[in-house]
Amino acid sequence: MNTGHYLSTMWTMAEFELRKLRHDPLPVLIRSIQPALWLVIFGEVLGRLRGGLVQGYDYRQFLAPGILAQSVMFIAIFYGINLVWERDLGLLNKLLSTPSPHSAIVLGRSLAAGFRSIFQALIVFVLVLILGINLHLSPLSILGTLVIIVLTGIFFSSMSTCLAVLLHSRERVMGIGQALTMPFFFASNAIYPIEAMPGWLQVLARVNPLSYMVESLRVLLVTQEYRRLLLDVPVIMFATVVVVFLSARLFRRILG
Repeated sequence: MNTGHYLSTMWTMAEFELRKLRHDPLPVLIRSIQPALWLVIFGEVLGRLRGGLVQGYDYRQFLAPGILAQSVMFIAIFYGINLVWERDLGLLNKLLSTPSPHSAIVLGRSLAAGFRSIFQALIVFVLVLILGINLHLSPLSILGTLVIIVLTGIFFSSMSTCLAVLLHSRERVMGIGQALTMPFFFASNAIYPIEAMPGWLQVLARVNPLSYMVESLRVLLVTQEYRRLLLDVPVIMFATVVVVFLSARLFRRILG
């Protein structure tokens, strides 16, 4: 396989997808309403509880990385809807008839979803600054945060690609995507510590990739307990590689 052609195809697909964001940023802006509500209402209310849910930090500090990961997940998990739409219009048929490697197409689209997630994250950061939530924003923590955000976007967009291939329908992808986001979100450490959960939920949270994504963001932006990244980052990378591999293998069945 020609490595240059492979990388060129991947970048071309990523650039094509990113152009859509430039021409129509409204979906990203609309989906920013939900994290705003979580930070403004949920964060303020639970932050006033006597004793709080977390020790040593303002609850809004604890919550902000979880909402950041949530906002990325919510926009990436529905990425497969565009895939079904393009198939119905015949665009995918033309694309798959080219000599471009299928895996490069999938990787390019997933990479674009990861970069799109950065724009979603920037909106959340603006909200955090407006609300006066104190986060650790050194150049290293910001760079690490961007890397985790991109990987989170790639993971959930690749999962959405798998759903699009298996379900064949925009309505089904939308329905199953919505059904998956709640278990991922609530069975994670996004809004409460794992230690505060009942035993059975702790088990689910510890096998939930979103928990490690949230934890790594919390380390970078709040706690600075960098030793935790020795577990979090390998788990995130492994989960992302597995889902990208599955989506690349399934992608050839999208026209079936």
